[in-house]
Amino acid sequence: MKTPQQENFHMPAEWNKHEATWLSWPKDPDTFSETIIQSVENIYSIMISELSQGEIVNVLAENSEMKEKIEKLIKEKKAKMKNVKVHLIKSIDVWARDYGPTFLLNKKTNQLGCTKWIFNAWGNKYKELLMDNQTGERIAQISKAQTFKPEIVMEGGSIEVNGTGTVLVTEQCQLNKNRNPKLKKQEIENYLKEYLHVSNIVWLKEGIEGDDTDGHIDDIARFVNENTIVYCMEENRKDKNFEILKENQKILEKAVNEKGQKFKLIPLPMPKAMWIPGRRLAASYANFYIANASVLVPIYDKSKDSEVLKLFKKLFPKKKIVGINCTDLVYGYGSIHCVTQQQPAIK
Repeated sequence: MKTPQQENFHMPAEWNKHEATWLSWPKDPDTFSETIIQSVENIYSIMISELSQGEIVNVLAENSEMKEKIEKLIKEKKAKMKNVKVHLIKSIDVWARDYGPTFLLNKKTNQLGCTKWIFNAWGNKYKELLMDNQTGERIAQISKAQTFKPEIVMEGGSIEVNGTGTVLVTEQCQLNKNRNPKLKKQEIENYLKEYLHVSNIVWLKEGIEGDDTDGHIDDIARFVNENTIVYCMEENRKDKNFEILKENQKILEKAVNEKGQKFKLIPLPMPKAMWIPGRRLAASYANFYIANASVLVPIYDKSKDSEVLKLFKKLFPKKKIVGINCTDLVYGYGSIHCVTQQQPAIK
């Protein structure tokens, strides 16, 4: 089978117009205990309502009872109901970004396509979640996208594209032996080029402390336009993230895009460290999601929230900036970008 690159498919940038966003309704008690599940459902209801103002929202539900519950909750948040489609598809957990397909568009025919990577629950850390690889297959089938299968392990949260030929990744994740132990760095690069249709790869080093995905890019550096990157920085020199993020900053300062041009870099502060007993949570403002009508930004009831929201208003003056308190969502080790997956619109 030919690759997306050979067939003229590419992964558009997140700010390109969406047909839809995919999410899976939260229900796994191992991820969200009964003490916080209602709060997480409220976060989801807000997200779905805001997303529905500008695009279709595809929500995966376990059964008809859950479907009724979802519809009741999102109506209360004034969702545009005609834009919400609830699919009775089983999933174990909420991380649609990682187990769902990476959607593509054909540059010549404008046909919808997707790359369906293998999901191995972040290096087989959570074997009870391996079934969600099949959930990702179902999403691809429902979308009717031409599906490409490279037969390697990768997650959507580990790649960040500008839509014109550059992808950001981390060595910690992509070269981790718990993903594709037989593949060398050059071979990983070849897969990225062929299945995302990019020509330029920028390798950062590590992700933030507490990130059980082994350093996903969507917690540390994101494109906000073709040549502008917001990158996380830690002001506290005693924080373990300080040196990690400083090293990534230095790499970005030397990096160039697919045209050989330097990037415009905008620092994004880190929220104050958040912990559960024995473990730090991977809270980051970089885990935002760019939708058609809005930008959903995670906030954490911390001192940096207002500063971050002001920054996003400058970055996206034509979109509604929606700050959503994700304190309870991040207890599941992820945030807004982790639970959303965009499907680009066919022109």
